[in-house]
Amino acid sequence: DKTKLSEGGVIVSRSQKSITLPPAAAAAIGLGKTTASPVEIMNAILKAPVDLLWFGGIGTYLRASTETNQDVGDRANDAIRVTALEVRAKVIGEGANLGATQRARIEFGLNGGRCNSDAIDNSGGVNCSDVEVNIKIALASAMRKGALTRPARNKLLAEMTDDVSALVLSNNYEQTLALSLARKRGLADIAHQSRFMAALEARGLLDRTVEALPSPAALAEREARGEPLTRAELGVLLAYAKIALFSDIVASDVPDDSHFDRDLMGYFPDRMAKKYAAEIHGHRLRREIIARVVANDLVNRGGPSFVNRLQEATGRSAADVVRTFAVVRDGFGLPALYRQIDALDNQIDGQVQLDLYQAVSRLTYVASGWYLKNDTSTAPLGQRIAELQDARKALEPNLVSLLPAFSRERIEERRHGLSKGGAPEKLAEQLALTDVAGVVPDIALTARTANADIVVAAKAFFAVSDAFRIPRVEDAARSIAPSDYYDQLALSRATDTIGAARRGIAVAALTGHAKAADPVTAW
Repeated sequence: DKTKLSEGGVIVSRSQKSITLPPAAAAAIGLGKTTASPVEIMNAILKAPVDLLWFGGIGTYLRASTETNQDVGDRANDAIRVTALEVRAKVIGEGANLGATQRARIEFGLNGGRCNSDAIDNSGGVNCSDVEVNIKIALASAMRKGALTRPARNKLLAEMTDDVSALVLSNNYEQTLALSLARKRGLADIAHQSRFMAALEARGLLDRTVEALPSPAALAEREARGEPLTRAELGVLLAYAKIALFSDIVASDVPDDSHFDRDLMGYFPDRMAKKYAAEIHGHRLRREIIARVVANDLVNRGGPSFVNRLQEATGRSAADVVRTFAVVRDGFGLPALYRQIDALDNQIDGQVQLDLYQAVSRLTYVASGWYLKNDTSTAPLGQRIAELQDARKALEPNLVSLLPAFSRERIEERRHGLSKGGAPEKLAEQLALTDVAGVVPDIALTARTANADIVVAAKAFFAVSDAFRIPRVEDAARSIAPSDYYDQLALSRATDTIGAARRGIAVAALTGHAKAADPVTAW
């Protein structure tokens, strides 16, 4: 339908010897003449000054400047292929398989371009097939019981098309968001990414040469030049993080915890989850589905090195990290916060929006680290989550008024900054509070240890904070961003020591001076 073409647009066969382009078409692709061969035109398209260069067909069109056409192994396109450094597009999208080599993607990223990889850009199709197969397995069970006929099954599958699309798109939205957040953190994460790669190698899971990932020496050079990993490299780490975590979850008893039933049900369309709940619970791949959903959620929200980083910092297992993530995610109601930030798409600056996500990511990491270091509870997940929710319910209405003046001022500054950046007032308030929300489990532990009311414990906790100027120390600690792994570890240990001392003093005051009007002053 030629009426759909832009003015000056044409559709031509690449088998023609010579093509005459309208002036507008030649100008759009940066070609200095209007008559050219198909090879010249396609070569110009690859180098055109555009926002998006999209690959949708078969063939590898981009190589790195360090590669030869022979390295690429796609002779049909040798004549038109260009190097990543010649591409003038801002973004590359790969709807095709291997539209660019991995080394070309990395070179494009280091040169200021934006691209994922074919595995990330095409993952919707794989994800859709995965969901389709698991839906059919569950419905086959209903058909064997005589609860569903094949015509009815086929009708239901057709009716659920849009629901499955929404589930797949949501998963892929979060996956590419994870890459944007990891890229934004940049050099701050490079030490942890380096250790994560080393841990994967030690498990025999990763070959850096095969995956075109930098060696430890190359990574050190990149860091010295101020070059963090590109999106294409982060995409590889993201995939390996999910693969490794999936295996660790399946090998543990995590999928057997009833709390993860909601993750299992969330994998399927709503109308199916309601009517065929029994078939889903009896699914022969139930544990694998739960492992897949939870691994996806954790890595998408925490980033590629999240689990390895917490394991190294606490000595706990991957299964412990997963359980703790669930406590923090559901205890703090993080999915609802994420939905509010998602709703700001195309309404506020993209970088500001990433800052909002980052505030939630910080709370996730800090709170998860606290639980792994300080909470040895073996209670069911549901109970641990309910305890955190109860503590929040008791504290959050009065949290700001209980805080020392310095902390209140900082939160107000943060709220004002978020609001000015375009965050709605209520969301700005919630996100500003995430900086102190992480102490809620600490206060709850103080109350339990001292056998005190949680609000009374909070007053003592913050009184100790104020007396020893701890909020100022914490603020100073947050402002330090060491790239060296051991410097980060030392800073973390120092803040942990201060936190343990604060809790110990608050408990001593509450138990030693329980009847005093102000236990901390009496202490």
